[in-house]
Amino acid sequence: MKTSTKSSLIISTYNWPEALRLCLLSVKGQSVLPDEVIIADDGSTEQTVQVIDTMRETFPVRIIHIWQKDEGFQLSKIRNKAIASSSCDYIIQIDGDLVLHKHFIKDHLELSKRGTFVAGSRVLMDQHLSAKMLRQQKTSVQLFEPGLGNLCNRFNISWLTRYFADRYKPDDIFALRGCNMAFWKEDLVRVNGYNECFHGWGREDNEIAVRLLNSGLRKRAIKFGGIVFHIHHSEADRGGCRDNDEYLRYAMQEKSVYCSQGLSQYFNVLDPVQRYENELSLVANG
Repeated sequence: MKTSTKSSLIISTYNWPEALRLCLLSVKGQSVLPDEVIIADDGSTEQTVQVIDTMRETFPVRIIHIWQKDEGFQLSKIRNKAIASSSCDYIIQIDGDLVLHKHFIKDHLELSKRGTFVAGSRVLMDQHLSAKMLRQQKTSVQLFEPGLGNLCNRFNISWLTRYFADRYKPDDIFALRGCNMAFWKEDLVRVNGYNECFHGWGREDNEIAVRLLNSGLRKRAIKFGGIVFHIHHSEADRGGCRDNDEYLRYAMQEKSVYCSQGLSQYFNVLDPVQRYENELSLVANG
């Protein structure tokens, strides 16, 4: 097990404090903890601040809350702000509607390798199981529990993780989900992070994968490890998807590496004081 790599866990969220609390409880129970947790909050209300403040009281690592005003779905922007605020070399990225297997962080750190980024998958939970877990604030999921989908994605088998890492769809930019990815921070800096041209749902994770591959990195798959259970919810509005598809197509055709509207604008801006001013501003504005 690698112990020298310092990791930031970035959790994106928007106005679902009950799910975020369950997600944070699953982080708290990790066999190997991240060195810090950064909440990338795309405009949630004060209820989310209250959940984070309560969790901070007993949380085993630092929690940083990065918040921006609710001006529509701007996931790329809030992720860039969170990445800029990270103090660690390795960034593991999830969404706040996930429950993590107890070895999630451990699995990612074991698979981390210079010159690569990592793409994982998820296990879907149906509405009934999701409601039960949210009600009970339960973080343990049985392998064959009723209400789970994606059978193969449930198994934690380390030798299969190593076997498939460089064999499972290494060039397929659609064989990934932004809710379960990991990167070296220096590689994100090289491509200037997420492209903030993306508004609304979709394709920002595929587009950054294109640029990372074009920069010379390899994509590794974390199969049979890095397991996450996805809490059921209604589908996001996909109104912006057509424009986002065009941005993705452009990056593929032009073999883009760097995006002009990205991560670099936040360096030397989000110092530790300003991170917490985000929260104070949110509380003051209700």
